[in-house]
Amino acid sequence: MTNSVRPIERVLARRVWDSRGHPTVEAEIQLHGGVLGRAIAPAGASTGSGEVVDLRDGGRRLGGLDVTHAVRNVTDIISPAIRGCDVFDQKGLDQLLVDLDGTDDRHRLGGNALIAVSMAALNAAAAAAGQPLWRYLLGDSQALIPLPEIQIFGGGSHAKKRVDVQDFMVVAPGASSFAEALDWTAEVYLAAGQRMEAAGRLRGVADEGGYWPVFKTNEEALEFLLWSIEDTGHSPGSDLAISLDIAASEFYEAGHYCLGLEGQEIDSDGLVELLVGWVDRFPIVSVEDPLAENDTIGMQRFTAAVGDRVQVVGDDYLVTRADHVIQAVHDGACNALLVKPNQVGTISESHQALEAAREAGFGTIISARSGETEDVTIAHLAVGWRAGQLKVGSFSRSERMAKWNEILRIEECLGDGTRFAGGSVLVAR
Repeated sequence: MTNSVRPIERVLARRVWDSRGHPTVEAEIQLHGGVLGRAIAPAGASTGSGEVVDLRDGGRRLGGLDVTHAVRNVTDIISPAIRGCDVFDQKGLDQLLVDLDGTDDRHRLGGNALIAVSMAALNAAAAAAGQPLWRYLLGDSQALIPLPEIQIFGGGSHAKKRVDVQDFMVVAPGASSFAEALDWTAEVYLAAGQRMEAAGRLRGVADEGGYWPVFKTNEEALEFLLWSIEDTGHSPGSDLAISLDIAASEFYEAGHYCLGLEGQEIDSDGLVELLVGWVDRFPIVSVEDPLAENDTIGMQRFTAAVGDRVQVVGDDYLVTRADHVIQAVHDGACNALLVKPNQVGTISESHQALEAAREAGFGTIISARSGETEDVTIAHLAVGWRAGQLKVGSFSRSERMAKWNEILRIEECLGDGTRFAGGSVLVAR
């Protein structure tokens, strides 16, 4: 890090496109001498009610999803306000953005406008320091290459609810490097495709690159995933294990959970019982949003039942907010945090949530969104913040592979002394 002041000279914004073919906001921050940083705001499909507003134009054009207002807010309101600010003062800059918006949910300027500017400033600061972003963030700390969490089957809101559970993923706790973890998981991905083809199952590609499968039940998807791991010759549980994102808020209605595949309606206790049964029978090491975001009692019961064996991750439940993390610690409602910077609106607030989780002994996972871009900032955050885990999707979409490939480059740059997180970050807390 440097102590010298580098004022922001110019802020640009443009309308670009994400992986779903929807418009989104790119911000570009220019410093004196031609140094610049860019970043693009992602967007989620499965969103928690506590997330900041992803500002869209509404109306008929592009299904109401255009972002001309958010882009204009960067150009007309944010740019004049932050011009001249020190790009190395990330906290001060982010607080100015928060104050400039002046709303709890960032609906005035748009969370998409704020996060694009906040990330662009961070990238510009690293460029001004003459360092890659991960190194700039690390300072004197030792790098930690994250364990990848990779989608094999996509369901829920990412695949038109063809399967109720949103993400069926694989992690490689037995791998010795990030590169090896990718290799092993790629083998599972290929094996799953071959197995479904052999079974005559229709399949497409979900929003995050995993297969968009046709299964008779949610549990059948788990069985196919386990068989696919076994097909690779790797040991289920020790070499390769299963991670789930239930995204239970997406099928929660009027106090009950409606499982469309099974045609079943169950209460909170019933879903806890179902998921505990899966943990008992399958090599599952992580479960994200097992209950709905407002079902704290259910989250407590599930964590009490399996939290000594698996990672219980809060996504919609925590929405990358430090105060939510602190409350969850008090409630015993989970033991890991999913960090999505666009959920809260700025880099500084995201880091505050991560630090609150770390102080509590929680696991921390940096995550992409279902509507992604070629932007690789989060890959650098995962390394620079020593998060230990990274979740960005699957293998078959380039906006996902851009992040995985960036970590490969970082791992290569670090060389033989690289520390890979591996399964150590999955130890139940």
